[in-house]
Amino acid sequence: MSQPTQLHLNLNIYGAGAHAAAWLWPQNDPLWPVTPDYFVRLAQTAERGGFDAVFFSDRAAFPGNSLHRPFPAIEPSILLALVAAKTQHIGLLATVSSSYNEPFNIARRFASLDLVSGGRSGVNIVTSADVEAARNFGRSAPLAHADRYRRAAEFSQVLKDLWASWGPGGIVADRATGQYFDPAQIRPIAHQGEFFSVEGPINVPPSPQGRPLVVQAGGSDAGLDLAALHADAVFTLAPSLAQAQSYRQALDARLKALGRASSAVKVFPGLVTVLGATEQAAQQRAEALAELVPIEQGLNYLSDLLQTRFGHADLDQPLPADLQLPDNGMTTFAKNVVDKARSHGWTVRELIRAQNGGGSNHNTIVGTPEQVADYMLSWFRSGAIDGFNLMHDVLPSGLEDFVDQVVPLLRKAGVYRETYNASTLRGNLGLAAA
Repeated sequence: MSQPTQLHLNLNIYGAGAHAAAWLWPQNDPLWPVTPDYFVRLAQTAERGGFDAVFFSDRAAFPGNSLHRPFPAIEPSILLALVAAKTQHIGLLATVSSSYNEPFNIARRFASLDLVSGGRSGVNIVTSADVEAARNFGRSAPLAHADRYRRAAEFSQVLKDLWASWGPGGIVADRATGQYFDPAQIRPIAHQGEFFSVEGPINVPPSPQGRPLVVQAGGSDAGLDLAALHADAVFTLAPSLAQAQSYRQALDARLKALGRASSAVKVFPGLVTVLGATEQAAQQRAEALAELVPIEQGLNYLSDLLQTRFGHADLDQPLPADLQLPDNGMTTFAKNVVDKARSHGWTVRELIRAQNGGGSNHNTIVGTPEQVADYMLSWFRSGAIDGFNLMHDVLPSGLEDFVDQVVPLLRKAGVYRETYNASTLRGNLGLAAA
């Protein structure tokens, strides 16, 4: 693994913050997560901090485990269009389910966002494993894991083919001849596959970056295969540096087999930050958040993730010895949770607490700005990652503290940009136009 020279950061915006109790934080307005200007404020703060992109996750259902916590409610491409109008440099990423969307609609929507933003958009392609979403699209259950990923692979290929269906001279606009389009440069894709039939071409011209970024977030073998084939970047679950290194090696092996360079795919593990002026202050902030969490939120979250019902009587017991991992769900997250509980000997209550009250499965760093910066730099200098998908404990305060206190330390270390060096998301990430 060669060491990258430029650290990249994305802001993952989920409700009021990564911690399940973020909306209960005394300084926060509980209605912010359904207030459009709140998201603009966060994006502008991240842009002030030189972040590469903001990222909105999405779910096509009202999740049953969210009665005690706000969840992403506004359709993310609508939010990103608003953010695009209020920012100049920062990238615009959103989750799209390949299970419940048609590739033409998504290709057109994000090509349009890419065009109006000057080449700053990207799509995070995921497969949906929740029953609630399946029932909103006429199905009693989600597709099986293997079927979901075959559909996702075909979905990704059709997206890219549609975005490539315009050549560089598609618009002629010749007043003398009266010809506006060049049909030789705008071609149907005539796709006929297992899941999709799409004639094309797309009806939106390309942006300055060529096409939107493609991001993948699965950690299974099928997810790695999909990332190696189609992704420009990946969001990963990496509870330790050793696991991040293992993931990078597994991805690089697949990229090499496909003739792609390791540098062609940027790797971003998730990281939750809890900051304090002193280590004690950071720990006190983490403890204060933990005390605010309704225990039902954590129980519901764990029950859904592990597909096993947990109740109050289970709180001070370890996970059942015979617990089986779900074979058709969020398998990577579920395995991570069970492995951590087993290795630490945690009870259900302790596991919920360690998972930010059921708010996040990702790695969490609690400490001073110096400790957080040193931690991030140690991972970056290992060569295993290109940056982090940051999930601050509470928004906006966690983000503001990070931008004001951690970003200057990263810049002082010489690995983080002082200003944006390109006009497109691809350019800022060091990726070639597509």
